[in-house]
Amino acid sequence: VRRAAAPPALSPYDLIPKLMPIRAQPDRIFRVTVCLRPFRAAGPRLEVEQVGDKTVVHNYGHGGSGWSLSWGSSSIAVEKAMAAGERDVAVIGCGALGLTSAILLQRAGAKVTIYAKDRPPEVRSARATGSWTPDSRIALTNSVPPDFPALWEKMCRNSFHTYESYLGMAGNPVEWTDRYALSDMSPAEAQVNRGRDDALGFAHYQDRVADLTPHSQDLPPGSHPFPTRYATRNSSLTFNIAGYSRQLVTDFLVEGGKIERFEFHSPSELSQVGQKVVINATGYGARALWKDESIIPVRGQIAWLIPQPEVNYGVIYK
Repeated sequence: VRRAAAPPALSPYDLIPKLMPIRAQPDRIFRVTVCLRPFRAAGPRLEVEQVGDKTVVHNYGHGGSGWSLSWGSSSIAVEKAMAAGERDVAVIGCGALGLTSAILLQRAGAKVTIYAKDRPPEVRSARATGSWTPDSRIALTNSVPPDFPALWEKMCRNSFHTYESYLGMAGNPVEWTDRYALSDMSPAEAQVNRGRDDALGFAHYQDRVADLTPHSQDLPPGSHPFPTRYATRNSSLTFNIAGYSRQLVTDFLVEGGKIERFEFHSPSELSQVGQKVVINATGYGARALWKDESIIPVRGQIAWLIPQPEVNYGVIYK
């Protein structure tokens, strides 16, 4: 009698550690937040505009990729801002893009003031999941200019390498964690269904930077505790948004930066700030402030569970 081949086992160094169950009962949800991610079909706005005597560099519209692309996108905005020749620069917005723009301006030798209605943890980007998702809702494939994929890759790689410098800091503002993707469909079936679910044609560029992160690992049956037919594991960057945003604010203030509470209602109010160069990092707020109807809100509801320190992995099930 011919016996069926046993499923391949994981090598000793790939064995899955004991995973503590996530206590996801409804009564452990202590908060539900909605974050309207600023999606633009053409991708982020990184243009220079003249408003009266002010040179405005726009840096908004990143969809669900704001944290992930922030350093790369902000480096482009800062380069354009510094090209104006001024060394006293204003930043509007104190979220992911505003803070990284401000810090990079300081590193370039500028004196910086942030003008914002809110600061962390009140800003919208403080409600993000904290996952490395550099092409999440970043653009529509048929709406971006031909050079955008290369620009996206430049921003992505710049951001990724900057985040590497935050690894190992107290409080783990940035760390690597394992993610388990679970499915009852084969990879081929999942690919077909992904195409059906993505009717809007969101741009997907992860294959351009596949060398940055480990490849997904298929887990043989019996090697993991999940009840699905298929399971894969990979490692991904994770941001502790509370600790990381606090770290950014501290870094900015330590270098002499100032944060002024100010709510702008129209571009004409820029005349009230003394700086001649402004980086506009207002995220979804730019829709109202700049009358930019190219920005539309995309998904962003999060249920917050009471933390479990022993749970240090992520699960995705489709």
